[in-house]
Amino acid sequence: MRLLATTALVALAALPAFANDWRADYKVVRFGILSGENESDRVARYTPFEQYLEKTLGVDVEIFTAGNYDGVIQALAADQIEFAFLGSSAYAAAYTETEGGVVPLLTSQQNDGSTGYFSVVVTRCDSPYKTLDDLKGKVLAFADPDSTSGYQVPLYNLVQQGYDPASFFSATPFSGSHEAGVQGVVNGQFDAATTYINNETNGIPQRMEAKGMIEPGQVCSIWQSPEITSGPFTARANLPQGLIDAMKAAVKAAPEAAPEAHKEMTGGEKSTAKGYIEVDHARYQWTIDMRDWLKAQRRS
Repeated sequence: MRLLATTALVALAALPAFANDWRADYKVVRFGILSGENESDRVARYTPFEQYLEKTLGVDVEIFTAGNYDGVIQALAADQIEFAFLGSSAYAAAYTETEGGVVPLLTSQQNDGSTGYFSVVVTRCDSPYKTLDDLKGKVLAFADPDSTSGYQVPLYNLVQQGYDPASFFSATPFSGSHEAGVQGVVNGQFDAATTYINNETNGIPQRMEAKGMIEPGQVCSIWQSPEITSGPFTARANLPQGLIDAMKAAVKAAPEAAPEAHKEMTGGEKSTAKGYIEVDHARYQWTIDMRDWLKAQRRS
């Protein structure tokens, strides 16, 4: 369900002075990453970044993964991890679960200055499904119940556009992750699946092509959502402020201080991530409102 990876403690000399007070109580700092892709690839992408954080913070840093989004959310709520890279909906879930016990710190910014991404519905390019109307009575796979782009946003927008998933599609299973959904489309397990892209050159399908998991041109997008606010790098609110400040500064500086590590964790050679901007809770209130709408729909 999870993997905790540790490396050696780095000399304290490189630490910022303002971070010194929290280190006695936090000899290990853990950050969670969501299950957008298979575990081994997730860990491999974030390991150089983990090593950069260890060198910068001067304490052991561990990567936490779980089999689904809720595993990371529950780890935050149970004080098992200190930080997490979350999607917008996962942040909303964590905020609700902890009754406001998490704080958004930063969100990613692309080279074009944008700070958002898009949910898409993909099908095999050689299939007869070219529009949503073509999927009537077919199988659409969502990614994960706590995925912004893989479930919450497409469900909300499809309903608003007149496509009630419960009656329009023959089945709407959860694939478990974005990659599993796309792979299921390629393999014929699903007729279509939801995932995300940042732009035409960077996203889950493009990343899978770069890794050799699927062939270029196998999947095509037939629907795209309005722009989604990029999810935040999030801290537990009950952490020492010195630790929060030190981690926030390290992550924000990563694109210049550790460019190769930053590029690897944000998509490798296809990465279009420029850096980070600071965010606050108000930016994500819409996701909480959307989740409340979804809960109301389920109750009714």
